[in-house]
Amino acid sequence: MSVVHIVAAGEIGGAERMLADLASARATSGRAHSVALFTPSDALRALFRDGGLDVDDRGPVREGPLPYLASTLGPGDVRWLTGVLERRRASIVHLHTFASQVLGTRAARRTGARVVRTEHSTRVYDDPSCWPFSRWSLRRADAVVFISEHVQKVATARAGRLLGDRTKTSLVYNGVDTARFAPRDRDASAARVEPAAAPTGARPLRFVALGRLDRRKGLDLALEALAAVPDAELDVVGGGDERAPLEALAARLGLGARVRFAGHADDVRDAIAAADLALSSAREEGLGVALLEAMAMDRAVVALPTGGIPEIVRDGATGWLAAERTPEALAHAMRSAIAAGPAERRRRGSAARERVVETFSLDAMRAGYEAVYARLTP
Repeated sequence: MSVVHIVAAGEIGGAERMLADLASARATSGRAHSVALFTPSDALRALFRDGGLDVDDRGPVREGPLPYLASTLGPGDVRWLTGVLERRRASIVHLHTFASQVLGTRAARRTGARVVRTEHSTRVYDDPSCWPFSRWSLRRADAVVFISEHVQKVATARAGRLLGDRTKTSLVYNGVDTARFAPRDRDASAARVEPAAAPTGARPLRFVALGRLDRRKGLDLALEALAAVPDAELDVVGGGDERAPLEALAARLGLGARVRFAGHADDVRDAIAAADLALSSAREEGLGVALLEAMAMDRAVVALPTGGIPEIVRDGATGWLAAERTPEALAHAMRSAIAAGPAERRRRGSAARERVVETFSLDAMRAGYEAVYARLTP
């Protein structure tokens, strides 16, 4: 009853962090979990290995269209992966990334293992260059798991016939470790006394944006919004190819010390603890693991109403949702959060924590996937 998770990725994102938690589930599920890894990233290797996971590492691989085609359609990587599945006696092959879909499906078909796909985003359904490959794998999957109702809706509209009846699909929200991401006061270096009756603008309110710096995360929109909210500051925590253009944009907008680019952090809890509120300006978002982590630490969220975010952030209850997906609307929501005052921000932060514990816990996620595995391995 072994599950081998296939990951082909170049950097750490929500899907990879979710998998690190899921693949450590052997203690509760009784199944052996391991990861077959194709990556050029030492940070991603460290994420899995430092977490104590069993990892079969293909070694440093190259990224790009031609290396992808060689790995996906050629004989070398599928032969190596087939050997891993045989050695691990895999009964289930769990696919998490686009680059793993065809490769993992080919190897699973050679060994007779069942195939589970988790749809972490809508990318493969929206991108014409991805869809032919993803469709081939989807047709041969035994189970498909969506991380949000939004992803499920997009996938069903594009590939309803391939998904078959409802017995093939499941909705399992990503979960976070609510014990690890526990509430705590802001760090002493960031703590500032805020009287209950403090007027708006008495001190800058600190927002934190967590995640990869790429266009999908929309950090340019966050910077444009910040420029219109002078009594706010922003910590940007994450690495990626967009850092230099974003730093240049921040300079053009005259943001100065109000925005800080912290780079990649192996542990984001300090950054969350130092902030008053979490901020999301994503253009595309399947669900938002980073937001769940911030919510678990008692931080309310200000966000654009993108993808699956409205499923976790309830306007007026656990945060503030912008009316539109524009910098102007995001700036208005940020100003509303500032004007609401500390007591209201704390109330929504506490409600955010409660929502994560009730619906988006690690235990709930593991139970959801165990139900999927059990249906395939009676």
